[in-house]
Amino acid sequence: MIFITAKFRVRPEDAERWPEIAREFTEATRAEPGCLWFDWSRSLDDPNEYVLVEAFRDGDAGAAHVQSDHFKAAQRTLPPHLAETPRIVNATVPQDDWSELGEMAVPK
Repeated sequence: MIFITAKFRVRPEDAERWPEIAREFTEATRAEPGCLWFDWSRSLDDPNEYVLVEAFRDGDAGAAHVQSDHFKAAQRTLPPHLAETPRIVNATVPQDDWSELGEMAVPK
C-alpha cells in the first residue's frame, strides 16, 4: 500500500473551520475505490496544525487520487487557507492494513 502522512499548517483564522473547509475533499477521497483510509487529526501542541494520515491500495490507486477532479479542486481551494506548504512523508509498505502494536498489547 501507499502510506502517506502530511502536516498542514492552517492559517490561525481558519483553524477552527478546517474540518469543514476540507470536508468535500475528504468525503470524495474516502469514496475512491482505492482509498484505504483518509483521516485527519489535530496537533495537541499546535492548534493550527492538522495531520492527515492516508493510505491507498497501490500506486495505481494513488495515481488515480492525484488525477481526480476533487484533488485538482483541492489544489485550488485549500492553499488559501494554509500558512505554509504542507509537509509529507510518502512510502510504499508491504501490508494492506494496520498492524498491532505488540509492545502495548491489550489482553483479550
